[in-house]
Amino acid sequence: MTAHHPGDPLLRRYSQGDPDIPADQLWAVEAHLETCAPCRARLAPVPLADAVWTGLSPLLDRTPQMPRAKPWHRLHAWMSPAAGPWLAMILLVIAAAVALDRVGVVVGDRVSLVLLVAPVLPVLGVAASWGRALDPAHEITAATPRAGLPLVFRRTAAVLAVVVPGLGVASLLTGAGFARWLLPCLALTVGTLALGTLIGVTRAAVVLTAGWAIAIVAPTIAFSRTAAALDLAPVWVAITVLSVVTIAARRLTFTRLEVHR
Repeated sequence: MTAHHPGDPLLRRYSQGDPDIPADQLWAVEAHLETCAPCRARLAPVPLADAVWTGLSPLLDRTPQMPRAKPWHRLHAWMSPAAGPWLAMILLVIAAAVALDRVGVVVGDRVSLVLLVAPVLPVLGVAASWGRALDPAHEITAATPRAGLPLVFRRTAAVLAVVVPGLGVASLLTGAGFARWLLPCLALTVGTLALGTLIGVTRAAVVLTAGWAIAIVAPTIAFSRTAAALDLAPVWVAITVLSVVTIAARRLTFTRLEVHR
């Protein structure tokens, strides 16, 4: 050390954690650094960075690189792992409805079971993709930089990409009418997300599924004919538009854990 400040060689040894520095010099350097901002500035930017780089540089060529993501691994960016079993169950429900319809199990005057269950099936997939109760990684998901409305739309689109084609095939096999369930399906799916900003996605899915059962399924069974509300296209369009506006206005709620309930 000089009369006032430690020299560059000693500071470099200190920054590198040299164990051979005499105890008295080590104590003197640390005591000096506590009160000398210029020496702390000399210590921090260059010697420490050089020491770190010197240690890392020889390891870079020998460090194994992460393998490139395979195409199917990218599905995790679009679909929650927890949604897989639920989507499989939904497809099984569709298949069961088609089978029952083909063997003559219908409601009332040829009301297809596919028509009754089709609009609410995507709601179950959305709940599985974004609900706190069904997604074990909900806290991690909500804390990631990708969390928010874009991720919600990705997962919802992934659910629809699986369920809607299955329902389309079921409609062709049973003659249920593609147009009759498509608008209610879209309205209930978007409505689940909109209501989910207020009470949580899982609870919203339960509420809307129960509402569908009361307003559509129960009257259809009771009167042996399709409930009139199923064919009110302007109502379903209005619900969809209102839900989209609600989601846009409350989009930030999807970055908080409360919406996972």
